[in-house]
Amino acid sequence: MIWLILAILLWGVVHSVTASLGFKESLRPVLGNGFMRLYRLLYNLFSVISFIPILYLMVVLPDESLYQAPSPLNYVMLAGQGISAVLLVVAVLQTDTLSFVGLRQVFEEERPGKLVKSGFYRFMRHPLYTFGLLTLWLSPSVTINRFVVYLSLTVYILVGAYFEERKLLREFGQEYADYKSVTPMLIPGLRIGGNK
Repeated sequence: MIWLILAILLWGVVHSVTASLGFKESLRPVLGNGFMRLYRLLYNLFSVISFIPILYLMVVLPDESLYQAPSPLNYVMLAGQGISAVLLVVAVLQTDTLSFVGLRQVFEEERPGKLVKSGFYRFMRHPLYTFGLLTLWLSPSVTINRFVVYLSLTVYILVGAYFEERKLLREFGQEYADYKSVTPMLIPGLRIGGNK
């Protein structure tokens, strides 16, 4: 299990560093603007590919069942997982999808981002995180290795959301501050300190 935790920790650190604006800007003078147009696309590909070893370790390391939801609860959870996965895709489509994956930057000049406040973003600031977490945690069968991965990703997402909020405040200023003051972070209708 320690190898799984170390792999997740390493992935999280590398993912966070390469996502930072400072890291990206430090590459610009070295690699040039032409390469930087590929950055978002390469970053997304790297994030997915570099997660494969974690999935591999989750499968091959010694493991045991933590819980198995009984029937019919397991079917309810599977349905919830499926719905959450579909809603995750819908939430991605409500953004500028081509920019999100990094394709628009390859073919067009980079332009200032637009704050999305419609669709699911009207009810929560981070629907991708909400639906992603639901997709994980509604799993009707969880082993210890899966639990470690799910818990680690949950912590990573929550910490990442904090830093993403700071980045969005720098990028959009008062518009984001106003949006943040009236829109919950992850759970529609839940008003906690992070919304203020």
